[in-house]
Amino acid sequence: MSDLKAVIIQCGNEEYALPVETVVSIERLEQVNPIPHLPDYMLGLMRIRKELVPILDFEQILYGRSAKGHAEARVVLVKTKNLYIGLLVLDAKEILDIPEGSMSSTGLLAYSKTKYFITVANLENRIITVVDPEILSQTLAGMDEIDEYVKAQVVQSQ
Repeated sequence: MSDLKAVIIQCGNEEYALPVETVVSIERLEQVNPIPHLPDYMLGLMRIRKELVPILDFEQILYGRSAKGHAEARVVLVKTKNLYIGLLVLDAKEILDIPEGSMSSTGLLAYSKTKYFITVANLENRIITVVDPEILSQTLAGMDEIDEYVKAQVVQSQ
């Protein structure tokens, strides 16, 4: 692993990092069309730059409470192999260069439920957990159905 350029987001009182190459844009939460029978963390679909994007409440995924309604809440649009997903977070703060020497994955062995945490950056005055959006999109329950639903919506609208 080399140095990491990352977008720093906040959920709960913690900071998380998304590799900058996976982040497409940072948006305000707009009109979300709910989809019935999907997990609580799935808010629905939002149109971003003419794409239908599933919005996942990252605060709900991590802490069981919603980021919806928070004034600073942002949707971080990330690209995975199969689809774009929007992560609703309390705040998208900055872009940061994280030195390779500050990253360690030893503490992550306890996180079997969060395989998408790939490393932890231990910086001088902050600890930042790095999230892999690809692994996140593959490990969350219901993501297969979301992927199929989005593809079906795109086909219908053509």
